[in-house]
Amino acid sequence: MADSSLMQKRGPFRSTWARARKTRPQLILSRRPRRRLRLRLLRWCGRRRLRRRLLQAQETGADWRAGTCLVSRAAAARRPKTAAPSRAPSPALSGASDEEPAPSAPAPLPIPPLRPAGPGRALLLLPRDQGFTFSGICRVTCLYGQVQVLGFTIGQGQPSQDVFSTYTHSRLAINAAHYSMPEKSKKEMKREARTLLRAHLKRDDRCWLMKNFSPLCSIVMLERLKTSTVNFITSHPGLSYVFLQESPTFQINTEYFALRSVGIRREKKKAGLRLTESVLAALEELVNVSCEEVDGCPVILVCGSQDVGKSTFNRYLINQLLNSIPCVDYLECDLGQTEFTPPGCISLLNITEPVLGPPFTHQRRPQKMVYFGRAACKNSCEHYIEAIKYVFSSCKRESPLIINTMGWVTDQGLSLLVDLIRLLSPSHVVQFSSVRCKPMPSLTPDYVDGVDGLYTRSKSKCRNRGFFLAEFAESLEFGDEEKESPVVFPGHKLICVQSDFVFRKTPRNRESHNRVLRDLAVLGYLGQLQKPVPRPLHPLHGLTPYQVPFSAVALRIIHSDVAPTHVLYAVNASWVALCKILDDVRGYADGPILLAQTPVCDCLGFGICRGVDVGKRLYHILTPLPPEELRNVNCLLVGAISIPQCIFKSQRGLEGAIPYITTDYNLRLPGASGEIGARETEETGKEKQHSKTRPRRKSD
Repeated sequence: MADSSLMQKRGPFRSTWARARKTRPQLILSRRPRRRLRLRLLRWCGRRRLRRRLLQAQETGADWRAGTCLVSRAAAARRPKTAAPSRAPSPALSGASDEEPAPSAPAPLPIPPLRPAGPGRALLLLPRDQGFTFSGICRVTCLYGQVQVLGFTIGQGQPSQDVFSTYTHSRLAINAAHYSMPEKSKKEMKREARTLLRAHLKRDDRCWLMKNFSPLCSIVMLERLKTSTVNFITSHPGLSYVFLQESPTFQINTEYFALRSVGIRREKKKAGLRLTESVLAALEELVNVSCEEVDGCPVILVCGSQDVGKSTFNRYLINQLLNSIPCVDYLECDLGQTEFTPPGCISLLNITEPVLGPPFTHQRRPQKMVYFGRAACKNSCEHYIEAIKYVFSSCKRESPLIINTMGWVTDQGLSLLVDLIRLLSPSHVVQFSSVRCKPMPSLTPDYVDGVDGLYTRSKSKCRNRGFFLAEFAESLEFGDEEKESPVVFPGHKLICVQSDFVFRKTPRNRESHNRVLRDLAVLGYLGQLQKPVPRPLHPLHGLTPYQVPFSAVALRIIHSDVAPTHVLYAVNASWVALCKILDDVRGYADGPILLAQTPVCDCLGFGICRGVDVGKRLYHILTPLPPEELRNVNCLLVGAISIPQCIFKSQRGLEGAIPYITTDYNLRLPGASGEIGARETEETGKEKQHSKTRPRRKSD
């Protein structure tokens, strides 16, 4: 009876509890979600306490490590298990007396140590064989020792260098370089370093450096960098991520605040640039040959498939050469990924300053340039060869010449590359190969001599192992002494390089990725319109354009056949090349003056045709070209290189309807898709991407 009565009492209780559990709201968390929520709260509270203590320590100048452990238990549980650090040596082993207790071991410093040195400044102490990989932009000054960035050596007493480590390319690293020092003791080295640092740093910073000083170390000052070009690029929505990306971090310490004030962020070493043994061997050989100058200045032609690291290799080689010689010549033959000019150009430059960033951060004025007007030359190879011959004829060969070629090395592209080797006669050919790309034949002298090019035929070897090309010799400009002797192109030395560069491009996103890089190069060129920092930015629609009469310049549409009545519509709101032709166009009709053929002429710069005033017969050109050079322009060339869409859609200060933008665009109209009347059907279909929002051509 007792048991039965007990069961009768428990029955209703269990059923009531079961009903209560079923009817309780679903917002009440179970045991596991409650534990997760508790861990998140602890993590958030721990970060708040750590941030508060860091700010207090920064105000008082105290060491935040002297406090208690500020890391929450949840953060400690997430750390990977590592070996326990070794304890400090005992007094008996370290040689200390029994009377004096051994000092406590200092808190471990990050490798390499870093310390804030004022607003927008940070000190970086690089021990020997150590590096600092980062993302962002900063100004690097070597205060003591030597460091190397992308192959360029920066020593103490040398000018500061602007470094651009962007997310579109591999991250750059500041590496401590080896330098020879006379036999000195550590005390003498410290005294010398203290003397050098006295003019740059405060006493507290000097004491911190001397406390962590090690022989053959390097001391670097990192400063916040702001340029008008970078500010102009980042002013467009969606492009600020190119230079710096914000992501959550749980390591909030003095280093975090120091790097944030400079505008950079520490990255993992694997995200930086990695060079293979074959790349390093090729660089060493080419630098030695260029510095010896036994057989004259070398001509180095770099070739290979797309995305194998040719441009990165060229930058590294240029910087390595500038460590020993004052200047390097550079011939750009890659239309889609130009290094120092906007896309679609063939140019020759004399480089005297290091290249420490992607192309859109160092747009420079070339010695000679031809505007080809396209990002590829598949259906205009003959015009491409003529443009290269025209630019190459002005090369004086007083310094080493580096030739960058396209990544089109299949079918006709390989035959075109053979023609370039015969035309330019390089002394060294650096051929890149990768397991990700289709293999190409080795471009040995025997192979180049025995295979037919796209416009040349194979020639038998001369006695001195060279090539004779009569058809190219007639068009090249030579001196009187050289015209009397036969033109002989000597053989070259082939250097094979196995590439292991890690890139984000795939066959699916390669075209879109390249288009973004081309847009950034155009924006980098237009950034020259802005006044130097710290003056504020001005939108392009707020700048005053130049007025160019119709009768002063001739017009030519390169990439497509346009009816004469529609030429002004095609020129308006277009990217135009400001060129100089030999013919005098003045004295003709009031215009517009149209050219029947595309000329091979000098390109002085670029601009945007903001508007066409038909009543006053004027072009409104916005360009960074100075007025004294603009007077020499007598030809405007319009190609397939377009203005980035962010220029039309994302300028500040626009109200109401945006000009040249429409959502009512009929692609079925004749000529609207670019396929009817185009000179390059295959290329135009790939380059022009039609979206719902498209620039609309109209004349004022």
